[in-house]
Amino acid sequence: MEVGLVGLGRMGGNMRSRLRRAGIEVIGYDPHREVSDTASLAELVSALPAPRIVWVMVPAGQPTTSTIDTLGGLLSEGDLVIDGGNSKFTDDAVHAEMLAARGVGYLDCGVSGGIWGLENGYGLMVGGDAALVARAMPIFDALRPDGPREEGFVHAGKVGAGHYAKMIHNGIEYGLMQAYAEGYHLLVAKDIVTDVPGTLKAWTRGTVVRSWLLDLLVRALEADPDLAAIKGFVDDSGEGRWTMDEAIDNAVPMPVLAAALFARFDSRLDDSPAMKAVAALRNQFGGHAVTAADRGPGPAG
Repeated sequence: MEVGLVGLGRMGGNMRSRLRRAGIEVIGYDPHREVSDTASLAELVSALPAPRIVWVMVPAGQPTTSTIDTLGGLLSEGDLVIDGGNSKFTDDAVHAEMLAARGVGYLDCGVSGGIWGLENGYGLMVGGDAALVARAMPIFDALRPDGPREEGFVHAGKVGAGHYAKMIHNGIEYGLMQAYAEGYHLLVAKDIVTDVPGTLKAWTRGTVVRSWLLDLLVRALEADPDLAAIKGFVDDSGEGRWTMDEAIDNAVPMPVLAAALFARFDSRLDDSPAMKAVAALRNQFGGHAVTAADRGPGPAG
């Protein structure tokens, strides 16, 4: 079996390697010529036998839409495009319609596994027509973790369902990471526990909070016990916001996600305007002390 792969970055490059290990021939394209197998999308398409399957692994939004639009003009009726990036689920219907007008099929695939997927396999959530899913199954089987298919792959539903499932997955991930982070913070804030990394490591077997995310936190602390090399600035790539939007639209309470997302926003503020306002209000109504911008705490004036 052969597949074209567009986007050979951290995940795409590893996916190419995992597919090749499984005996699938991969022809890749990336703008960075040093990692690309072909010089252009047109060359990639011409190198694949029909009917073709092309997996797109580029940043969400306009880069993905532009790539799919270009592919639509190069591919033939009966070909198939799989978007394996972190596209917003609402984009999938647009992409599917764009390709359907040219006789090209479309699947959306949420992919989880990060840089560890090369060795561990990738969790896959797919949306689209069942016949197209079956046609691409050898690719999905090569990428998913070893073991029962249902423990690493799901045909989640119609077009958009794969990326929707991955969006919710990432929203859950936000909350899990924040919970571990808050527990870690309290452990280091109180002087009673003298071996915080060891305590977390002891939780990795037998406890009800054991998980791969906990394993990764322990790994980070073993490399840097105080996390001194890392600034407490946390970005977000969009999925948490999209999940929050869906929660609001569907009247589903998600306070854990909301708190985790807002904590990330707070991490980017050196001097919070909101907290300045709170300090000013406390001073105004109660005469409480404030901290001047250029000196330490002092009496309210």
